[in-house]
Amino acid sequence: MLEEALHELERRLGVRPGDGLQLAAASALVRLPFDPGWPLLILGDAVAAPASGSASAFDAPVLPGRHARPPEVPAILGALYPADHPVHGLLGAPDTIVGGLHGAPLASGAWYVPPLRDEANLASPHGLPWLAARLRAPDGCPWDREQTHQSLRRHLLEEAYEVYDALEAGSTPALADELGDLLLQVVLHAEYAAEAGVFDLSDVYRSIMAKIVRRHPHVFGELEVASVGEVIRNWETIKAGERAQAAAAGEPPRHARDELMPEAFAGLSRSLPALAYAQEIQERAASLGYDWPDVEGVIDKLEEEAVELLSAETAEERREELGDLLLVIVNLGRKLGIDAEAALRAASAKFAGRFARVERLAAGRRLDEMTFEELDELWVAAKREEGTP
Repeated sequence: MLEEALHELERRLGVRPGDGLQLAAASALVRLPFDPGWPLLILGDAVAAPASGSASAFDAPVLPGRHARPPEVPAILGALYPADHPVHGLLGAPDTIVGGLHGAPLASGAWYVPPLRDEANLASPHGLPWLAARLRAPDGCPWDREQTHQSLRRHLLEEAYEVYDALEAGSTPALADELGDLLLQVVLHAEYAAEAGVFDLSDVYRSIMAKIVRRHPHVFGELEVASVGEVIRNWETIKAGERAQAAAAGEPPRHARDELMPEAFAGLSRSLPALAYAQEIQERAASLGYDWPDVEGVIDKLEEEAVELLSAETAEERREELGDLLLVIVNLGRKLGIDAEAALRAASAKFAGRFARVERLAAGRRLDEMTFEELDELWVAAKREEGTP
């Protein structure tokens, strides 16, 4: 029956398998990484035997990356194609549209789904790289054609911060939108490198996949770990081994060597926000065993640094002692399992919201003309409105 379907496909629609055709049984389609930009032939299970299940302990019912949807063919197709996209029935199956497949029997017959135009292939991992190349083409966008790795650095940071902000609300449609903006930056930098003949997006995929598999021998190998702390220590050990192996092979370092940076912090960007940078270096030090045994030790150190700050006599000494105090506060957050960057952002947002209440309660009075006592009364009133004691 497969030969009959292919013959009907060529006779009726002029589609020849040799020109490129994706072929899948309906029952296996939800687990396969097919691309809407290529012709797709779906075979009912009566035409093609269902694919055998995976032998892996991890057997995802839907292809990871599309698994927010139910493990059903209409749901997957509806996420990848417009609802009015045509679907041609073969072997007696009726013609329909993608939106009409809901409730349609897929056990017999065959269906041909024509490819989407490049600019309409919105949900494919290949769509965004095509879009980046199209924008950079001679007849593309003048602004995009002028951009470089250096000119987009600011945009990369902005998009990363916008994702950070969106994460506050958890999994939301807004987060999907912000992640898309950040992903575009990755794809654009890969496109620039591809134009220079250095690497392309497949190398980006390969690099991170190989790295993560290599650094998770407790998942992809025989190593056994008993705790998260052991995972982190093993991660740092593997990274150190990678650096030593690269040095022995004469490979240039991936990051410019900072002589003031210890080996344990190699590759850590100083462009990180200060709180995130402080927390990361302390997490790395702790993973190597340099850490207070309990929270009480950090509290004692916090008190010590506060006393030293109060005892500082010059502006330079006060700046240095304040930095030491902040570093201990960040370490306290780490010991308590709190992200210092997120905690300070949340506190700042709370302060801003409360100050907005103060402005409203001032009823048009200029805040800079009020006394501290009057402002403090409004602050207390704002806290009462929030229900904060």
